[in-house]
Amino acid sequence: MSDPKRSAEPRDGSEPLGEGPEAAPGRSATSRPLSRDFAAVRSRSEALCAHLGDEDLVAQSMPDASPSKWHLAHTTWFFETFVLAAFEKDHRPFHEAFGFLFNSYYNAAGERHARPIRGVLTRPTRREVMAYRQAVDEAVVSLLDSDALSGDARQQAENIVRLGLHHEQQHQELTLTDIKHLFSLNALAPAYRDALPVNEAFAPDFGWLAFDAGVREIGAGGPSPLAGERLWHDAAPFAFDNEGPRHRVFVEAHALGDRLVTNAEYLAFIEDGGYDTASLWLDRGWATVQREGWRHPFYWREAEGGFREFTLAGLRDFAPHEPVSHLSLFEADAFARWAGARLPTEAEWESAASALGACGSLADVDRFHPDVAPAHAPGAPRRMRQAFGDVWEWTSSSYGPYPGFSPTAGALGEYNGKFMCEQTVLRGASCATSRSHVRPSYRNFFYAPDRWQLSGVRLAKDQ
Repeated sequence: MSDPKRSAEPRDGSEPLGEGPEAAPGRSATSRPLSRDFAAVRSRSEALCAHLGDEDLVAQSMPDASPSKWHLAHTTWFFETFVLAAFEKDHRPFHEAFGFLFNSYYNAAGERHARPIRGVLTRPTRREVMAYRQAVDEAVVSLLDSDALSGDARQQAENIVRLGLHHEQQHQELTLTDIKHLFSLNALAPAYRDALPVNEAFAPDFGWLAFDAGVREIGAGGPSPLAGERLWHDAAPFAFDNEGPRHRVFVEAHALGDRLVTNAEYLAFIEDGGYDTASLWLDRGWATVQREGWRHPFYWREAEGGFREFTLAGLRDFAPHEPVSHLSLFEADAFARWAGARLPTEAEWESAASALGACGSLADVDRFHPDVAPAHAPGAPRRMRQAFGDVWEWTSSSYGPYPGFSPTAGALGEYNGKFMCEQTVLRGASCATSRSHVRPSYRNFFYAPDRWQLSGVRLAKDQ
């Protein structure tokens, strides 16, 4: 299925691929910083899928999820469509049909295969998708490292490559959460990663952090303590268009929990009749609980004497002190009401987190599961822990435009702005998020009933 113009020997997807450009057979060595970053991110996607079987790569567990092979191909289509087709002289598509098969939702880029039936795409094969990735990777690196681009054209191309890298990191996280959902439906309870012993440490005592009322600035463009930890070697800190512009907001006096809510604390909510008490729930949430029969978080499994939890390491003993995860907005909000609190606004969250560095379990350690909050340092003041990592944190803020928001021009403007309807903002990061993808202004968003993502709770209250 490959274009004879690009007939280089493909990387065989059955062979392990390590993290980093030098671990990816077939990739040309380069000394350009952006090219090195490109190779590292692209290799990471392949490493996440390397030990999956062909059957694992093609299956689709529900319409909201996608097969891992589709993620590998779609992120490649992004670079071919928005970089090579736009900036490579006399570009010829790798395959004429791939634009239809692997476009996600870009109306300006043409028609596309229906999302709910991506699992029927047994072809192209794994090997052909890997050949597609190799051909596009080599062409992008060649373009970046050549003198064919200069001035504004080079700047535009490099900006789109950086956007594409962050886009691919989002799909790396989706690859992990989608394969987790797929494996959870299998009675064999297969494991994606090696066994993960329960962390026997106790979660620190819960405490409140008080914040005065006042005007704050939020949004992309402000100081970021994470900037020195970024992957990108030659660029200012990246932000998606929906993170800006930076603007002022007024927040009332409030307090935030100094750590995430744990499994044990959520279990107390269940045992106190949380799923049976209508007054705790938003109307749509209560209707969803009744219709779907929810009785506990998404991956908890009832067992003799209590619960077990399905993880990317398979079925595992209940871990009371780890953060509760895979909650819908409805469940997070109901728990907060039960606890005599509420969910934070995104302005409250960002203004508190903007002074913090990465402080949680992220994807780079390959744990892929929330971890127990670190203990307080003796004599040190309390601080907001687990702000970046472990689980995404539901807020009470609807996902909408900031004052003065303007989407990116062209098809790339469809990436965020057109979804600003009926979704809710989550902040922070999760244990499936890459460290170089984290920043205080990041605005994740999902629908209120969604539970297959790594989403949890940080409490807030009025002062």
